[in-house]
Amino acid sequence: MEEMMPQIENIYDAQMSPVQMEGTKGASMSVMIGREHNAPHFALRSIAVEPGGHTPKHQHDYEHEVFVVSGTGTILLEGSLHPIKAGDTILVPANELHQFAVPDDASDQFRFLCLVPVEQNCGGDVPGS
Repeated sequence: MEEMMPQIENIYDAQMSPVQMEGTKGASMSVMIGREHNAPHFALRSIAVEPGGHTPKHQHDYEHEVFVVSGTGTILLEGSLHPIKAGDTILVPANELHQFAVPDDASDQFRFLCLVPVEQNCGGDVPGS
């Protein structure tokens, strides 16, 4: 493995790309730190969701941790919607069905940081890491 190099980048300067997963609306993402930076264990992603948008409703075999940077929205966890806002931290357990959504009338951009492993529990790379 190549040597890991220090990485400094502001989330608001990062190049964002549309999230390419079925069931997504108005969500974009940038891998701030990940495999391309030779990070051996974790990837840190910046995700933005536009008003009226949402991430796909999905689950996977790895946990992830979330920090809400700005805005308000909801997260589907344990079959219920929970309001979330800037400053909140969220643990999404492995295999938990989840989805982030932003109301149509939201005035602020909803942005969060998401920490995921670079390898899935069952082997193979985590998408977007």
